[in-house]
Amino acid sequence: MDYTVYILYSQKRSGYYVGQTHDIEKRLIKHNKSLVPSTKSGVPWDLIHTQRVNNRSEALILEKKIKKRGAKRYLNDNHFGVYHAK
Repeated sequence: MDYTVYILYSQKRSGYYVGQTHDIEKRLIKHNKSLVPSTKSGVPWDLIHTQRVNNRSEALILEKKIKKRGAKRYLNDNHFGVYHAK
């Protein structure tokens, strides 16, 4: 089953959130309905980056790598650009 590693940005928090899921649409709705305790103070969240991987094991490895590096630096290092608040 494919998994998606994703990065969200909150203008309210001026910060990023990194996660992984098998259903990105459903997960983003949960984040923006304040159903995820760790992100409810940052609503609304913008989905700024997704990366598909083959399975949950790969997703967990990539998620950990991004969190260790920091989402902003990871995006810059990999030439994805950094989200700028409007």
